[in-house]
Order: sequence, then structure tokens, then C-alpha cells
Amino acid sequence: MGALLAGTAMLWAAQGEARQADEDDDARRAIVVTAPGGAIDIDDALSLSSADIARGGTPDLLSALTRSFAGVSLQDAQGNPWQPNLVYRGFTASPLQGQAQGIAVYLDGARFNQPFGDTVAFDLLPEAAVADVKLLDASPVYGLNALGGAMVVSTKTGRSDPGLEASYTGGRFDYHEASIAGGFAKGDWNAYGAFQYSHDGGWRAHSPSTLYNGYLDVGFDAASGGLHLKLIGADTDLTGNGVAPVELMRANRSAVFTWPDNSKAKYARVSLHPWVRLTDPTRIEGTLYAQRLTLRTINGDAADIEACNDGSGVLCLTAVGDDAAQSILTDAGNSAIADMLDGGHYGVLNRGRTRTDAMGALFQIIDERPLPAGDNHLALGMSYDNSRTRFGTSVELGALTDDRSVDGLGSFIVQSDGAITPVGLVARADYLGVFVQDRLPIAPGLSAEIGLRYNHARIVLRDQIGAALNGRHGYNRLNPGIELDYVASEGLSLRAGYAQSNRAPTPAELSCADEDAPCSLTNFFIADPALKQVVAKSWELGASGQAEAGGARVQWLLSAWRTRDRDDIQYVASAVRGRAYFRNIGSTRRQGVEASVKAVRGGFTASLSYAFTDATYRAPLTLSSPANPDAGDEGTIAVARGDRLPGIPRHSATLSLNYAAGDWSVGGDILARSGQYLVGDEGNDNAKLPGYSVVNLRASVRIIRGVSLFGELRNAFDRHYATFGTFSDVGEVALAEAPDASDPRAYGPGSPRRWYVGVKAVF
Repeated sequence: MGALLAGTAMLWAAQGEARQADEDDDARRAIVVTAPGGAIDIDDALSLSSADIARGGTPDLLSALTRSFAGVSLQDAQGNPWQPNLVYRGFTASPLQGQAQGIAVYLDGARFNQPFGDTVAFDLLPEAAVADVKLLDASPVYGLNALGGAMVVSTKTGRSDPGLEASYTGGRFDYHEASIAGGFAKGDWNAYGAFQYSHDGGWRAHSPSTLYNGYLDVGFDAASGGLHLKLIGADTDLTGNGVAPVELMRANRSAVFTWPDNSKAKYARVSLHPWVRLTDPTRIEGTLYAQRLTLRTINGDAADIEACNDGSGVLCLTAVGDDAAQSILTDAGNSAIADMLDGGHYGVLNRGRTRTDAMGALFQIIDERPLPAGDNHLALGMSYDNSRTRFGTSVELGALTDDRSVDGLGSFIVQSDGAITPVGLVARADYLGVFVQDRLPIAPGLSAEIGLRYNHARIVLRDQIGAALNGRHGYNRLNPGIELDYVASEGLSLRAGYAQSNRAPTPAELSCADEDAPCSLTNFFIADPALKQVVAKSWELGASGQAEAGGARVQWLLSAWRTRDRDDIQYVASAVRGRAYFRNIGSTRRQGVEASVKAVRGGFTASLSYAFTDATYRAPLTLSSPANPDAGDEGTIAVARGDRLPGIPRHSATLSLNYAAGDWSVGGDILARSGQYLVGDEGNDNAKLPGYSVVNLRASVRIIRGVSLFGELRNAFDRHYATFGTFSDVGEVALAEAPDASDPRAYGPGSPRRWYVGVKAVF
């Protein structure tokens, strides 16, 4: 940390020698770095403003993304509205371990992917303080994990958002939300703060969630330099009881399969954002941050545990294949665990605790100066991220009750073969990146965006119980990229680009990469085989434009893209229920088309977007999927070249209509997604998860100056639909609501009709 503070001091020392610029040029005065490269390539980005995020009345980033961009889909894999899988162009940003993360997320210039598993914890974001969000194409400058592109999140300052805003919302299923945010600027100084409280009783059984999020920014913005101090904190308690068997959903849609499934997070982050102007066209800007995330989880799951067949009176763990081979269940003393339920059903309570301390810095030199063919924008910089994670788990034997909750029985399972075992691990990760990006004018209207980045990743694992997890891993990669942009006319721009990016395996993946020692989503880290890094090569063609038609202002965007991944990583089910492991699966390809058009006339706004995504395996392979009804005797399935990746809708469309007239406004959206193959059906042998369409409506009215009432109706026609599907073995779990259930399909159901009403004051 001393080196980081020294770097800040050097910047302030240089400020005294900086050339003075126009004191009244606010656009130049308020600079906070948002991502590597100086935002060179935002011209064709998908963007959301704070007004877009709060269009329904209160800030809701995830809903804004899906209603604005057809290429973005949310999957309810966990069954919690703050824990979805966000899928964009076939790549995922998810808070859940086990998802192959493929989108780099930046918050005010620093990586927001949590270093232990590259996960993206949306519940930690202070939505009331988000100024804008951009989805950017694949580019090497965004570093590790930007296989499908990058999401850049910027927060508000007192200079950008002065004033005071407060709101309160209530809704169906015991929903409550309150937020207050405000900022001011005086001279060179400004400040902004926000606090948000959310509670959702959950429309499914046993599914409450509560969140507290806070944000504070204090900034000094002069003509030749500035500094912002940002504080972010979160305390969240989320319940997500996962997918449910389809026959259970038919009998009782709000029922859950097994529970509890709960995660509690405490998060604190402090960051400094200095900049200084060296000369009129040249400046240095940076981000320095330190953060701590503590996460506690408990998951109650069914388990293939039953009395041993030999009549010994002890318990055995049964696996798929090998004639359902059994191994005696043992405790910490290596003693066999006795059958305590006399024919009753067993489950397990997986407990985990993760504490990650991370810090890092991004510094870049930005030079913007005119050349004969136009303005040149050069960014040269480096980033460094360091983290230390301490992880521990235990697995307690439990009794599966009549309502499918799991009650602990006091015996903790320790299998000598590693199938189920406690874990103690310390993981250290160091990520270094050096990059250059230049938007070079070649001729009038023609420019090239050239990028080059070197990535280095070093991961060290230290087993705190034995030696199985010990390991050192290093990954290096030099990625190039180029995009040609041509402004053909005032209303038409064309582009063509190529980019490479890479993703190093995370500590979580490296610690669970042994087929013979699988792990659960909450009980990672059994052995430490090496995994290859993922390398992505992306091509894109696009066009955008604007025009006047019928008195309306029309903007449109069209993109065609293709990304091929080499040595892709996937979380593969094992022969033991609830356990899996990571492995390289060869090549995959994602390609598609995106189109959007937006028209504005007076108070009326209409936008329509469509996305086609074709995601396939490019090499044959054999995967384990024991719950798949088409699996062989050993629980394996065959995947052929050309089979589609599961969990990705092929067609997506979104229509949004809004009308504002004086003191009132009305609007609505239609979200449509086509079917997708179930996770676990990589061979495409079963029926798809059905597609769906959902209608959302909203309205607001101003009652007095600065105060308005608003309301929103989601899933207005109460459609029964699901956004995620997989398989779940129901044979060992009694379903009182569906006693004859045998269908292994399990879905993540979408929410039924929900209403929200609230009041908002803006001063």
C-alpha cells in the first residue's frame, strides 16, 4: 500500500508544474478513470444512464439491462433476484461459483470481478449511486476475463449529480425498498452520498433477502488535476433456493426442492482516483483500491447416502456407474457413521466461509492531440491486482425432513478418497497487465483503434489441512486487437475489428479440477491439477447511424460478431450427486447478430432490439451428466461437434415504449427469449427449456413540485415461465406435493405477477 500512496504523492507533486487550463471547462475538470484505455471504444458501446436504470421508479440495474438490450438475458439459476446469471453474447457474468465467467466488469476503473472465482456479485453494487453502465465489445485492453467483452460501471459525483433524491417502494411478497442520495459542488470541491435498503420476502417458500448498500464520494476537481475518494459498503443476506423439479412446480410453483440455501456477505471498498494534467494534451490518471469481502454460505442438499447394502448398520455414499459402487461414510476420526434414521432420507449441510482481501492500482497516461487527419487519442498504462483468499468448508450429515429442509445430525463427513471432505485453503493471486491503445486518424473519416496488452497471472495455493491443494500456477499472454472505423456520412458509421483476449483459470477452478476428487459448489478445493488458460479470438462487423423520419429522431445499431474460444473451461457433473469438477473442454464458438433501433418524437420513445446467438461446441467430447435421462451406464453423455452450448437462448427480442407528457408518464416493455438446452444436456438429446415472453408496465404522476408517485407491474399477464433449466435426481427425495415424481428436469422459475408502488422526491 505504501507504493500506491507514493504513486499518488508523485502525481500531486507533478501537479504544481502542470500547465494551467481553462478554469471554467467542467468537462475537463471532472475526470475519474472508468476502465483501461481511456474510453476510446465507447462510440459503439451499449449504454445505460442513471435515468434508464431508475425508469421504473427506483434504481434497478439488472432489469434495466434486460429491458434495454435484447442480447442480455438473466437466468434464475439460484432463485434470487440479486443473484442471476447475466448472459451476454453467450458469455456469463455471475455471482455463483461454478459458472464459467467470460465478462470483465470494472467499477470506477478497478476490476469488480472477485478474484477468487472471477464472480460478479451484483448485490454489492450501490445501485442508487450508479451514474452509467456500458457494455463494450471484446478488446485486449480490458485484461483477463474479457472474452465476451466488458461491463464498465461508473458512479456519481457531486459535480455530475447535484441535488437530493429520495424514494420509498412497497410491493407484493413483502417487498420494501428505501433509498436516499444527494450531492453538491462548491468551487473545486464536491461530495455525493447514497444509502439503499432493500427487503424481499420472496415469492417462493423460505426465500427472504435483505440488503444494505452505501456509497460516499468526496472529490476535488481543479483545472490541472483532481482527486476523488470513494467508499462503498454492503451488508447482504440472500436466500436463493435454486431450481425445482418440474413436477413439484406443477403441483406448487412456489415450492422449493431442498433448503436452506443462504449466503451472507459483508463488503467494504475504498478507492482513490487521482489525475494530473502534465501538458495541455497530456494527463496521468489512476485508480487505487483496497477491499475486503467476507462471505458465509450454508446449503442444504440431498445426497446419495443410505444404509450400506451389506447390513452392517453403517452409512454408505453411492455413486453412479460401476454397478452403483458404495463407499463407507466416515467422520473426522475415520470412523464409520452409523445409520441413524432407520430408512429415513439423508442430506448434507455444506457450510463455507470465504474472506478475500484485495488491492490494486491502474495508472495510465492519456494523450489527446490533433493530427492532420483528425484527433489522436493515445493511452499507455499498467494495472496490478493482488488478492489473498482464505477459504474453509465443512459438510455435516443431515436428515431430510418432510418439507425437504436439512436438519444437521452432528456428524461431519470426511471421506478418505476425497469425495466429501473439509477444506482449509489460502489462495494468493497476482495479476499484472501492461497495455497500449491508440485511436489513430488515418484519413478524414477513417480511424484505427489499435490495442495491445500483456497479461501475467500468478496463483499460489496453500493447503491448510494437508498437501493435496498445494500448487503454483503461472499464465502469460500477449493479446492484440484492431478496429477500423469509417464515418461514411453524417448519418452512417461503419466498423470492422479483430481482438484477442484470455482468461486464466481462477483459484476456485484450479482447486477443483480432478475428476476423481469432485467438489460441490459450496465445497470446492479437493486437488490441484493444472488447467490451461482460455484464449478467445473475436471478429466483428458493424454499422450505426441516425436519421430524421416522420418527425422522429431515429438511431440504429447493427453488429455481426464471432468469438472462438480455445481450451474453454466448464464445470462438469461427477458421478457423486451434488459434486462436479472443472475441466478444459476444447474449442467452443459463439457468433451472432445484434440489431437495435430507437425513435423519439416529442414525449414518445420507442426502442426495439433483437439478438441472435449461436453458441456451439467445436470438438467432440464425453462429459459426465449422471442425472441426464439419456446418460449411459457410467453417467456420461456424448457431445458432438456442432452441439449447442446449454443455457443460451438462440433468439432474443425486446420492445420498450414510453410516453411522457407534463406531469405524468406511462410505459411498458415486452421481453421475449427463445428456448435453450438444459445445463447437463450438452449433447442436445432432450427437449429444450421452453421460450417465454413477459410484459411489464409502469406509470408515474407528479403530485406536487418535486414529488411523484409511481407504480410498476411486472409479468402483467402472470405467465408461467422459466429462465434456467438443468437436471435433478428426485428418486431419493420424497415430494409430498408430487409423490410419484420421476421427471429429472428442474427449472429456475421466473417470478409471477408482481406489483410495486412508491413515492419519489427530487430536489
